[in-house]
Amino acid sequence: MLDPTYGDPHRKALIRALEKRRWKFARELFDMATDPDEMAYLMEAAGGVDGIQDWIGEWIDAEPDSTLPVLVAGCHAVHWAWEARGGKRAKYTSAAQFRGFHERLRYAEAVLHKVLDREPDNVTARAWLVTSSRGLGVGAVEARERFEAVIRLHPGHVVAHEQRLQYLCDKWCGSHEEMFDFARGVAATAGPNSLLHELVAVAHLEKWLTIEAGEDKEYMLSEEVCAELLAAADNSIFHPDYVPAGPGWAPRLATFAMALELADEFDAAWRAFALLDGTVTEWPWQMIGDPVERFVASRDYVNDNLG
Repeated sequence: MLDPTYGDPHRKALIRALEKRRWKFARELFDMATDPDEMAYLMEAAGGVDGIQDWIGEWIDAEPDSTLPVLVAGCHAVHWAWEARGGKRAKYTSAAQFRGFHERLRYAEAVLHKVLDREPDNVTARAWLVTSSRGLGVGAVEARERFEAVIRLHPGHVVAHEQRLQYLCDKWCGSHEEMFDFARGVAATAGPNSLLHELVAVAHLEKWLTIEAGEDKEYMLSEEVCAELLAAADNSIFHPDYVPAGPGWAPRLATFAMALELADEFDAAWRAFALLDGTVTEWPWQMIGDPVERFVASRDYVNDNLG
């Protein structure tokens, strides 16, 4: 079963509060975030709640001196824009879908800039502008500046790094070379026990998706890819100090599970699935089909091939 809460009671409470339009309680839950990464993970949860755009004005009007409801409106609108676009590649996306996508993104950017007009150092608003830069095809210089504005304030911001990597993907605004240069550069400077090592796994998955059937498996089985995936996992989710309970842990850990399974690194993949303990997330399984079906199939395949 797909679990948008990742078994996290804080995330679960926030989703329920927003679904019920209990914005006063939602404020308390947002205010409990201890750092920009936790705030970003909570905002990701808010992005998945349907209908916020229909009532968020009530919260904004009730608290005109607060930037939080404006921030929620802007970040949610970025996710709302992707709903209009759909999850398929550009050649399978209609002109009407693109129009809705860009209209909602422009609205999101206008709202996020309202936050920054009042709070120039609002890390979350700047991080979500990194995401919208990809959807609007912002130029390379401005896109880089948006990302750098985030990491000046919070150098290890996981969501901003993930979104920067997506911008640099061949399918968006970059190339395989730019994507890997970024992922490897970040991993080289990330400390042990950092989820930023996940970027290496994401980069390999993104390239794998572009390779023709048959050759894609050969790519994932290559000695270089396997070595990079194992090193990244050892420096993050398999590090002795890593605890799979922090904010946003599940989809990042699932990325390793999927990549290691595709590389036939069955022992390592099983360790990742064991840490997930049955938690099914939308990302990364949505890349290859129904998340629940793909999670179960991958886990069972790994189990069947353990040494």
